[in-house]
Amino acid sequence: MRRFLRLFRRTACPGLVSGLNVSPFFFFFLILASLSARAEPRYDNLVDIKSVDPTIAVELRYATPRNFTGHALYPPDLPALVRPTTAARLAKAQEFLRARHYGLKVWDAYRPMTAQLELWQRTHNGSFVADPYEGDGSLHTWGVAVDVTLVDENGREVAMPTKFDEFTAAAKLRYDGRDPVVNSHLKLLQDAMHEGGFYGLSSEWWHFAARDWKKYAPMREAKLITK
Repeated sequence: MRRFLRLFRRTACPGLVSGLNVSPFFFFFLILASLSARAEPRYDNLVDIKSVDPTIAVELRYATPRNFTGHALYPPDLPALVRPTTAARLAKAQEFLRARHYGLKVWDAYRPMTAQLELWQRTHNGSFVADPYEGDGSLHTWGVAVDVTLVDENGREVAMPTKFDEFTAAAKLRYDGRDPVVNSHLKLLQDAMHEGGFYGLSSEWWHFAARDWKKYAPMREAKLITK
């Protein structure tokens, strides 16, 4: 610690430490915090959901083989990225759920265009995968859409209408099943996302888009600006 302070006094602006009536430990932790912040990846126009609300569970299925393609489409170190305002909306939805002893788990967030192209080539089903060549494409590539489910207060996924990426009629937003537990879970998720400022997709109960998505522009790839 003393060696660190001597080095700091030599390299800092003259009189910075001696001229301020603060503990040297303040500067020590200030610099450590700065170094820690610079060590985290920074993406242009996108933020890591965990950096906004660390209580939100994340399991990016397309960063693992646990998706309908059978292999990973994302780099293993890709965080769950969204627009800053979308992250704030998720934090609001999470607050709603935590008050009721539940929480969010994110299955997908920002999606690189290369992944969207592969998903489209494998399905060619516009009801479940947006055509990247037409219209607005997938709002995942804009950083304003997420795929989410519900977890209990111990972080365990609860019963929902279908599994992730089950491209069937059973996956639609309006539940037609007769299981009251599933129905209550789905309604709670929808209420939370509505509270946060999202709307759902009729064919996928897990997909939600931020209401303000039109004020953004699509991006082909997230740019890593610092590391």
